[in-house]
Amino acid sequence: MSRIIAPGSTIGILGGGQLGRMTALAAAALGYRCHIFCQDAGEPAAQVAAAHTIAAFDDGAAIARFSKAVDVVTLEFENLPVETVAAIAAARPMRPSAQVLEISQDRVLEKNFVNHLNVETAPYRAVGSARELIAALAAIGCPAVLKTTRLGYDGKGQMRIGADDDPEDIWRQFGGGPAILEGWIAHRMEISVIVARGSDGQCASYVPVENQHHNHILARTIAPARLPGPVADEARAIATRLAEGLAIVGLLAVEMFVTQDDKILVNEIAPRPHNSGHWTLDACGCSQFEQLVRCVCNLPLGDPERHSDAVMDNLIGAAGEDWLDHLSAPGSRLHLYGKAEARPGRKMGHVTRISGLCRSRQ
Repeated sequence: MSRIIAPGSTIGILGGGQLGRMTALAAAALGYRCHIFCQDAGEPAAQVAAAHTIAAFDDGAAIARFSKAVDVVTLEFENLPVETVAAIAAARPMRPSAQVLEISQDRVLEKNFVNHLNVETAPYRAVGSARELIAALAAIGCPAVLKTTRLGYDGKGQMRIGADDDPEDIWRQFGGGPAILEGWIAHRMEISVIVARGSDGQCASYVPVENQHHNHILARTIAPARLPGPVADEARAIATRLAEGLAIVGLLAVEMFVTQDDKILVNEIAPRPHNSGHWTLDACGCSQFEQLVRCVCNLPLGDPERHSDAVMDNLIGAAGEDWLDHLSAPGSRLHLYGKAEARPGRKMGHVTRISGLCRSRQ
């Protein structure tokens, strides 16, 4: 096992969003300082951290200064230059690694990796032209979804294709560029599992949760997912297999589809805390954010099992203005992210409702 990074040390976090904010707060509770590398001093994580560096993520001089000021580095979003992460890793422990980031940033590499571990996904083809799109549709069929291979999130950078659509017209609307065509999955539920893996190879996973989306943005997470026990166990096993295959040190969130006949297909992975894990702040003894701190500092992993069932609702856009109502609702736990301006589609906070103590673990 790698050297323990003791309380009093400084954790560097790449990214200044709400995931970084909640990680910094969890780190502070364990006696660590956090130094945020972001592009605006008003970002949520910078507001609560001991220090911050404001610069572009490809600013080599700023990255070098940042690396010297911290003891270990992690990240709160994956759309970072791999070269930046590799440069940090040459100076300080970087968790997760640049190799993990490279796979998770590219949907084709991601699905190749998942399939290589004998875990199923939707059928897919890499697409780089209208001609390749036509060939991919012939192989996969319709409906299907065309996605950018990189940088898409919350429904951005993707288009659904039906049998009556003209592939050449779709390709023009899409704007070209590296893409992936995925077969449409008729699923009954979308779920996710968050698994932690320490530098010693030990893993600990949270219970699968059910995710409900509105306009391609996560709106509600139900913990635990309403699944038969064997299906839930399989989902946790898949997430652990992927974390071990990546040799990740940190967290891995695995989004999956559950079909009508309880078959599990992996959709996406993210090597960081995840929106669908926010409920762990209030319903588990060790939240996903504390678990990340434990991983990157080589501390023993915390117990991921829940003490309560929970429903987490994102407060998106103007819904964040209803914060006072949530504060007065029995059993509700309100978390606001400190964002100054509410915009459509912007996550302003979340509220978790605890539904009672669990009599047994699932």
